[in-house]
Amino acid sequence: MNLEKIMNDLEKKHPGEMEYLQAVREVLESLEEVVNQNPQFEAKGIIERIVEPDRVLTFKVPWVDDNGKVHVNLGYRVQFNNAIGPYKGGLRFHPSVNLSILKFLGFEQIFKNSLTTLPMGGGKGGSDFDPKGKSDAEIMRFCQSFMLELWRIIGPETDVPAGDIGVGGKEIGYMFGMYKKLTMEHVGVLTGKGRNWGGSLIRPEATGFGAVYFAQEMLATKGLDFNGRNVAVSGFGNVAWGAIAKVTELGGKVLTISGPDGYIYDPDGISGEKIDYLLELRASNQDIVKPYSLEFQNAQFVAGKRPWEVKCDVALPCATQNELGKADAENLINNGVICVAEGANMPSTPEAVEVFKHHKILFGPGKAVNAGGVATSGLEMSQNALKYNWSREEVDAKLHEIMRNIHASCVKYGTQEDGYIDYVKGANIAGFLKVANAMIDQGVI
Repeated sequence: MNLEKIMNDLEKKHPGEMEYLQAVREVLESLEEVVNQNPQFEAKGIIERIVEPDRVLTFKVPWVDDNGKVHVNLGYRVQFNNAIGPYKGGLRFHPSVNLSILKFLGFEQIFKNSLTTLPMGGGKGGSDFDPKGKSDAEIMRFCQSFMLELWRIIGPETDVPAGDIGVGGKEIGYMFGMYKKLTMEHVGVLTGKGRNWGGSLIRPEATGFGAVYFAQEMLATKGLDFNGRNVAVSGFGNVAWGAIAKVTELGGKVLTISGPDGYIYDPDGISGEKIDYLLELRASNQDIVKPYSLEFQNAQFVAGKRPWEVKCDVALPCATQNELGKADAENLINNGVICVAEGANMPSTPEAVEVFKHHKILFGPGKAVNAGGVATSGLEMSQNALKYNWSREEVDAKLHEIMRNIHASCVKYGTQEDGYIDYVKGANIAGFLKVANAMIDQGVI
């Protein structure tokens, strides 16, 4: 495999799509050895085929605000690869959304979904619509308009979207209602649904829970656990909330959360009613964390910075892509961090990852660490198909087992001669092999 030729060709075809190109390079660097050892992959053009989405739908989304003014946003759905199952991946509503970000997320989703061992392909979608500051009626009208285009290419056995940044239970509900009206079918076409109409228990917490379960397995390779550990978390949405709740349950102390305005340092630890307050903070639709410092004594707000300067044992970046750079990684190393597990999608820059690997600390990439969210979405799909609901304990036990198995796959393919576990390499190879072999079985299509 000629990595540089592949990347040069991609850059010519997709100029300026930096996030997408970054994600592809990160994966292909890990796969070079395994592709060279398996000539059938090159003979069947697997790499050239897997890096391009099957199709991309782009559409306008017109909607009317409460004052009667017409707005037009862009909507997208990237159906990347369905070799092992229906396209599966979230919808993101955020002003930063563009084709590059969605292609990066969709590409990552292929391997993340493969790692779960559930029959799910990779996809992603969303819009540059910003739900912050919008009324419920405005959000409803936007979601209905968005679904007027999306419904044509999705379905429970075709493409099953979920939530992501800016898309929670409210938005899923509005989109599901419009899909149901258009198709006259009540089917499991979206995951993250309300518990009363097809949703799964612990789905909102699942990504955070899964991240901590994976980090727990990482720590166990060194004979360690979360008990008594100081933990830095970024973000304050569902992923961070779930992670904080599970870390606290396992005896750790979470010291930080963060938002676009800065970060909170709480030396007393974020637990109990403080975890509940995160839900109120998120529901306020303000996307800022400063109010936390006004609510709880001793909590400090640090404006315009990220929490990676805080001394911690474990770091869980749970916010967004490229939020942890080289200087942040060096700060964490200098402060004695022993484990970094990515709760978000590609939150560490390539330079930061190199720092972690150079110092041989435990580093888990997002496609493995945060697979608990889509794994539980897969469990929701199974419950929908069975017309049955599992208990909270059943779902949590299945999630925990899936995360243990993902960790084992990463160890299998990522353990180096010196014993160091390269989780990036392990996750990429384990996820790739299943998809690549399925593509070979199904012919050139």
